[in-house]
Amino acid sequence: MTEPLEDLERRIETLRSEVRRAAISGDRAQARTLRAELRRAEEAWDETLAALTAPEPEPEPPDLHEPLLPVRDQVHRALTLLNAPAAPKLIVAAHEAFFGGGMSSPRLTSLRRDEERSFRSSPHARPYYLCNALTADRLVPARGLLAVSTWPLARRMIGPLSARVDFLTGAIGLADQVSRMTEPTLPARNLLWRFATNIPGAAESFDSMRPGRIADAARAELDIHEDADNADRETAATRARRQLDETQQLFGSTLKVLSRTKTND
Repeated sequence: MTEPLEDLERRIETLRSEVRRAAISGDRAQARTLRAELRRAEEAWDETLAALTAPEPEPEPPDLHEPLLPVRDQVHRALTLLNAPAAPKLIVAAHEAFFGGGMSSPRLTSLRRDEERSFRSSPHARPYYLCNALTADRLVPARGLLAVSTWPLARRMIGPLSARVDFLTGAIGLADQVSRMTEPTLPARNLLWRFATNIPGAAESFDSMRPGRIADAARAELDIHEDADNADRETAATRARRQLDETQQLFGSTLKVLSRTKTND
């Protein structure tokens, strides 16, 4: 039986933490064992995602009378592909490039507010919610970044290195998806090109359309930043669990302005 995507994501996050602890403690044998297990879990995640998102080889002409997939499901599908918090414009571009559809960025802003209202009125009534990414320093909504409630809290934190890490993570997701397509569409190729031109060593592989090498170039840079970024995110997540309630952990806290009181010397 295939392990659910959410369970695999939790196991991957746990294994990454264990690998880091083993490496820091100097237990190289344990670190190697855990890294092997982590690779197997990541491969299982890729296979599960491929089964969920693989495009039909010969799609049927669309039925104009058939209702479109709800916008929230389209956003969830795009975020699952990117595997990282993303801005509305990227979510729309990713979904249109790989799945088609007619999303628009402004609708995503109101959608996020609707998700928060739904959660507040009936928590956990849905299998997932579209929520905010949170800033690691203030634990408030990161401007314009959407995430998925079922992701680990640490992944929804945005620290100093997270923008670059999430960019590279998204590039890997796009490249892996393109590699599974028999005939990549022009929108898919164009979107992957936009990512490849901002990754050292990736653009050279684009002309020959080798998405695997683009993913490898992204992983090579990701190795440089990932441990430090994970540490920042885990620290912020621990603080968020201590300071925020369940709703605030999904949608962020509100900044409170503290007035300065005069004191006598």
